[in-house]
Amino acid sequence: MMGMGPGRQERRGPMGGNRVRGMRMRGEKARDFRGTMAKLIKYMRPYTAALILVLVLAALSTTFAIVGPKILGKATTKLFEGIVGQIAGSGTGVDFGYIGRILLQMLALYLASTALAYAQGWVMSGVSMKVTYRFRKDISEKMNRMPLRYFDGTNHGEILSHVTNDVDTVSHTLNQSLTQIVTSVVTLIGVLIMMLTINVPMTLVTLLIVPLALGLIALVIGKSQRYFKAQQDYLGHVNGHVEEMYGGHIVMKAFNGEDKSVAKFEGLNDNLYDSAWKSQFLSGMMLPVMSFVGNIGYVAVCIMGAHLAIRQAIAVGNIQAFIQYVRSFTRPLAQIASISNVLQQAAAAAERVFAFLEEADEVPETANPVTLPAPSGHVEFRHVRFGYRPDAVIIKDFSAVVKPGQKIAIVGPTGAGKTTLVKLLMRFYDVNDGAILVDGHDIREMTRHDVRKLFGMVLQDTWLFNGTLMDNIRYGRPEATAEEVIAAAKAAHADHFIRTLPDGYNMVLNEEATNLSQGEMQLLTIARAIVASPPMLILDEATSSVDAHTEVLIQKAMDRLMQGRTSFVIAHRLSTIRNADLILVMNNGDIVEQGKHEELLARGGFYAAMYNSQFEHLRTDSAAVPGAAATSLSPAS
Repeated sequence: MMGMGPGRQERRGPMGGNRVRGMRMRGEKARDFRGTMAKLIKYMRPYTAALILVLVLAALSTTFAIVGPKILGKATTKLFEGIVGQIAGSGTGVDFGYIGRILLQMLALYLASTALAYAQGWVMSGVSMKVTYRFRKDISEKMNRMPLRYFDGTNHGEILSHVTNDVDTVSHTLNQSLTQIVTSVVTLIGVLIMMLTINVPMTLVTLLIVPLALGLIALVIGKSQRYFKAQQDYLGHVNGHVEEMYGGHIVMKAFNGEDKSVAKFEGLNDNLYDSAWKSQFLSGMMLPVMSFVGNIGYVAVCIMGAHLAIRQAIAVGNIQAFIQYVRSFTRPLAQIASISNVLQQAAAAAERVFAFLEEADEVPETANPVTLPAPSGHVEFRHVRFGYRPDAVIIKDFSAVVKPGQKIAIVGPTGAGKTTLVKLLMRFYDVNDGAILVDGHDIREMTRHDVRKLFGMVLQDTWLFNGTLMDNIRYGRPEATAEEVIAAAKAAHADHFIRTLPDGYNMVLNEEATNLSQGEMQLLTIARAIVASPPMLILDEATSSVDAHTEVLIQKAMDRLMQGRTSFVIAHRLSTIRNADLILVMNNGDIVEQGKHEELLARGGFYAAMYNSQFEHLRTDSAAVPGAAATSLSPAS
């Protein structure tokens, strides 16, 4: 569940999850390429045996393919000698039997090479998918361990980009590039050895192109590295904006924000386009550049080979094999250069993933947690001090005692700290100083899971998920029976409208629950709290989204639900909490008054001023509405 921080711009999800705009746009290259790759190698340690098998299979497959041209050169030499002998009249003709045996050897080698390549691809695909699965599992588990403070300051689309784009990039690199690196290195070494066995001078001429190739590779990598990093970053920003606009598309359209949204998207998309095409263009330059370098070596070898052939210092078949090897020698250089760019992109993606996984977890649970077998609901706030940031304390010194079964109303102006108090009670945040005690035990002595089981929540901002109505209602107690769910829905006055829907309790809500009205969604969340049947309740103006008639019915249901349970009610309309056992009046993060409704009115202090100004406001508004019910404006109503 996402938390609420101070000064946010949008509320989404349970407890009003927030989005923070203005994410840092980074275009620099991966900050620590070597360190990131070392972490990735360490992360893949459980798959060491499979990776070794992949490397062996790739090396064998490449070796079989490398040997082929030299063996084929023997057939070429035999064919050339036979034809020349026939022309000169001094030979017996072409030995097709020998050539046939050579071709059969070639077929066997290439079939073996293909089979080994298929095997290593199959094994590597399994490894890469396992790594991908583990990455996403670790990210998902990490999200559940992280403090809400992180989500208050991070765009949701950025987090989704870690799960999708960044992990996919690493997976693709592992699946394609790792074996290609092995293949290219083995090819490079193997071809060099084969060329040396054919002719050393021609090999030395070929090696003269290596410095040129390496220089061009270094130049391209130096230019493309930062663009690959920028591409991954801007991809996350684009995803974040699209997810945010889609989630709030109704509000965006209602306030004519289409142009602004499109303009922001185009700006982010232009940056993504700029970094993407530059990175891909530079990466794509590798093959043509290396082809050009290879052609230089190819021409030099042809000239030198012709010279040696005229002097009969080399067989024709060896020249043909050597030319093939020259082609094979420059190709792995180009592949290594291309892979180096891909590795930079993968390093940038992996760096983002590891940075997320290395974020600080929530404060660890206590080693010996306290459990409350039969919680009574006695709550004490003891000199609580809290701020979302160390330099911005909003609750300075808050103390209060709540007896079991009491109805506690929390009132105050916007920003007074009402919701912050609830988040501290639920351990969404831990206090900076002081303590919150339940039945005499500091809630930090309990696990967060046990603390949150003590409370049922009905919030002003409803949250439902993509699933059936039945599953949404029993969310807080999955083992609840269908009969218990229906009974809770009847108590919350939701049963009637549910039965009018297609498929009734089995109707599936869409992702944003837009196939229900806001009031219907609110009724379902109230039914959810009734099913959970916790010892304590937290209610945040739970009837604010329903009509007046339904509000009366829900209020009765809530009164029955609160009987015998300690209840914390965040009140915006003060007339709804007149019967509270204790009213905590908050202002600027502190309790400025506490007591019952009549006591607080008699004091004529901050609460009385709030109460009277609220009804004065209603009277003023009613004067402009002919036929308004006078009874609705009375403080005693």
